[in-house]
Amino acid sequence: MSTTFRPLKLGMVGGGRGAFIGAVHRMAARLDGKYEIVAGCFSSDPEVSRESARDIGIADERAYSSWQEMLDGEAGRPDGDRIDAVSIVTPNHMHYPVARGAIEAGFHVICDKPLVHTSAEADELVKLVDERGVVFGVTHNYTGYPMVRQARQLVQDGAVGTIRKIIVEYNQGWLARRAELEGNKQAAWRSDPKLSGPAGAMGDIGSHAENLVESITGLEIESLCADVSTLVPGRALDDDANVLLRFAGGARGVLIASQISTGAENDLRIRIFGDAGALTWHQEEPNSLYYTPIDKPQQVYRRGNPYLHSVATRIERIPFGHPEGFIEAFANLYGDIGEHIRAAKEGRKADAAAEFPTVRDGARGVRFIETVLKSGSSSEKWIPL
Repeated sequence: MSTTFRPLKLGMVGGGRGAFIGAVHRMAARLDGKYEIVAGCFSSDPEVSRESARDIGIADERAYSSWQEMLDGEAGRPDGDRIDAVSIVTPNHMHYPVARGAIEAGFHVICDKPLVHTSAEADELVKLVDERGVVFGVTHNYTGYPMVRQARQLVQDGAVGTIRKIIVEYNQGWLARRAELEGNKQAAWRSDPKLSGPAGAMGDIGSHAENLVESITGLEIESLCADVSTLVPGRALDDDANVLLRFAGGARGVLIASQISTGAENDLRIRIFGDAGALTWHQEEPNSLYYTPIDKPQQVYRRGNPYLHSVATRIERIPFGHPEGFIEAFANLYGDIGEHIRAAKEGRKADAAAEFPTVRDGARGVRFIETVLKSGSSSEKWIPL
């Protein structure tokens, strides 16, 4: 691990007053003392941006009126004083221009999901990252849970054998009625194609489900058949989708992404069935991982215990019996991305255990969303990814 303990300097775009995910990113970045947020453009409204900056203790001269002004202003500061990375927590439509601008300015990037609106934009970002050699992380935060890392290790160790079937569900109920017409800021932009992009629920939470599957199993989706629906009358984007999956190597799967599942809160769960055993993990009870060897009693792995693999224990903070959750998982991604940023600054190899979803993972997620929407609106249902 790095021996440099100066916090990385972070500039944030988006996440001003009233924004949910911006506050989550700030808490995660600050949790372990590995970052300090020193600059930002927190809103497209310059006054709201300045007020938001004051709320979180940003100096007035580094509270910028636009993201372009932030990149120019920070690039002009001396090395050691300018920001090291840009955190993008805007609605989806701003991810591409801000990410592109940050890469071209030589800054590392931490971007919320989904990466961008189109695969053409995603491919351009992949190309730029390769050319400029910057670190680019996408905050699919569920991959930061210790028991998700443990599940991935068990799959790699052969605990479930050859995977035959995967079922992943992400059910929410907060859009079971038209919350976008009731003053809900988060619902309003997620239901607007100009801001959210071509997908609703599939982009917002289906992208998480896809990333979780491929992260744990190491299998890539080869083709899919989707039923995509808008079940709340008057809504412009999808709010429910059911997708059949075929994986390279022969495994089959089902992915559900729904934001109209009345009564569901943040019900993300995954079940993996192999010829030697099965795994189950549920995000609302994230400190437990269930493993069932074939023809043997079920075993329960619990976060914080010494019997876990080091991939899980290295990102734990407190002893067993004390729950860790959503913010900590986010912080684990920030920590792992930060390790790679430090390594780049110090001219060394990053800790191999510091893993995070990259720009390529983000690009694959965009192609997944596009393929689901294509299948859902086509008479040709089975479409390769």
